[in-house]
Amino acid sequence: MIVVELDSLEVFGRHGVLEEERRDGQMFLYDVRLEVSDAALSDRIEDAVDYRLVAECVHEVSESRAFNLLEALAAAVADAVLARFEVERVRVRVRKPHPAGVPAAHSAATVERSR
Repeated sequence: MIVVELDSLEVFGRHGVLEEERRDGQMFLYDVRLEVSDAALSDRIEDAVDYRLVAECVHEVSESRAFNLLEALAAAVADAVLARFEVERVRVRVRKPHPAGVPAAHSAATVERSR
């Protein structure tokens, strides 16, 4: 099994419970961990999961609708990745930098899905 990771993928989104979060939007950070088969050892992109396409998938899910909760957003991304790509397991962590009303660097939710 091979692990492929995208770390701190920046995607602008209009997600959150507060009206101003949804109106103004902000950057979200995605950490995506993929467990894939050894097929990529062929050194051919055709045999691998192209993480550029995975990044596009994350963008598409984020733009598809406004999510209230990070948990729902992370689950939607994980489900989409699992549906579109040949991966055994996917782990998606979504971080919201400087969450409104909370003195924290970020808030986060993590979802894992597997076949």
